[in-house]
Amino acid sequence: MIVHTAGLTKRYGTHAALDGVDLSVPAGSVYGLVGPNGAGKTTLLGILAGLRRPTSGEIGVSAARSRVAMLPDTPQFDPWLTGREVVLLAAHLAAGPDGRPVTAERADAVLADSGLADAADRRVGGYSRGMLQRLGFAATVVGDPELLLLDEPASALDPIGRREVLDLIARLRGRATVVFSSHILADVQEVCDRIGIMREGRLLFQGTVEDLLVGRATPAYRVRLRGGVPEVEARLRDQPWVTDVRPEAGGLLVGVRTVTDAETHLAGVLAAAGAQVISLGPREADLEDVFLELMS
Repeated sequence: MIVHTAGLTKRYGTHAALDGVDLSVPAGSVYGLVGPNGAGKTTLLGILAGLRRPTSGEIGVSAARSRVAMLPDTPQFDPWLTGREVVLLAAHLAAGPDGRPVTAERADAVLADSGLADAADRRVGGYSRGMLQRLGFAATVVGDPELLLLDEPASALDPIGRREVLDLIARLRGRATVVFSSHILADVQEVCDRIGIMREGRLLFQGTVEDLLVGRATPAYRVRLRGGVPEVEARLRDQPWVTDVRPEAGGLLVGVRTVTDAETHLAGVLAAAGAQVISLGPREADLEDVFLELMS
């Protein structure tokens, strides 16, 4: 493990921002931290980066401090510097007095990867919020860190920018270790091979995405109908074995108490309602389903 903690606690007065967190991050993995605001994600990343001190517990980071880089959720830079100067300065600081210097070509490459090639010579005081986020990512990766700690790296980006950043993170797998927090569950499910779900300073789950999804979420069935959706919805809501009914494009998503209940009763209720069924089948759980289940 490149990162591990045992009983990690951080208190501010009587409030526990972290409460006994046991984190394990394998080298070369992309680890996603998810949880609501105030769950402790930013506090945990700050402690791993050495920017905050824990109240108690153990921390182990096998990467040298000079090979650890962190991107805050709202990166800020001196407004009179250009994008290229920001990245070159970050590279110089990451290298240190005895480190390997970073070439201008390397700086230009990470700026291009971050979608800032055309803005490299502009002063960052004129950058938009999304451009500053991209610049922060470029400054974080330019020194080839062994461990990257990213706090909401795609939060301010448009869909195209988010796609580019996710692709960059995915390409780092195996070359570096990435721990990043996000509120966008689909991003975590797409690029992470391990996940940690936090709530109120505690780590509720830790493991692979596959381990999290298997058998965890409440079972549900997708029913596609040719008309008559409101009538079928009303009929299903009256069933004691139905936990939830949500309209979807062309049909309904029906939450059920158990798979056996659905297999025994669902077809009969649809037939009794005179529904014209186009398709019917179980819906595979995704990260959002499990996340909501754990938060409830």
